Amino acid sequence: MAWVYILANSLTKRYYIGSTIDLKRRLNQHIAGNTRTTRVLGTKKLVYTEEYKTENEARLREKQIKSYKSKIYIEKLIRVGSSIGRAAAF
Repeated sequence: MAWVYILANSLTKRYYIGSTIDLKRRLNQHIAGNTRTTRVLGTKKLVYTEEYKTENEARLREKQIKSYKSKIYIEKLIRVGSSIGRAAAF
């Protein structure tokens, strides 16, 4: 399985969009500060996930979300379509 995920900083309202084949490992990297972008932005709270069968599908979806360049779209996606329940076990 592969994942697209969004991390958020509730104070600055900044988002980080990423994809991975190992969500638990990747989240641990973000939390530990091993990822420069999320360390600088302080985006460490998981707020959204989507699950895909292949890494390629997840990467394409990540690019699609990033191409919108709209905070409004990202916030709507989080509110309406969140599948966070599947990732909550991590």
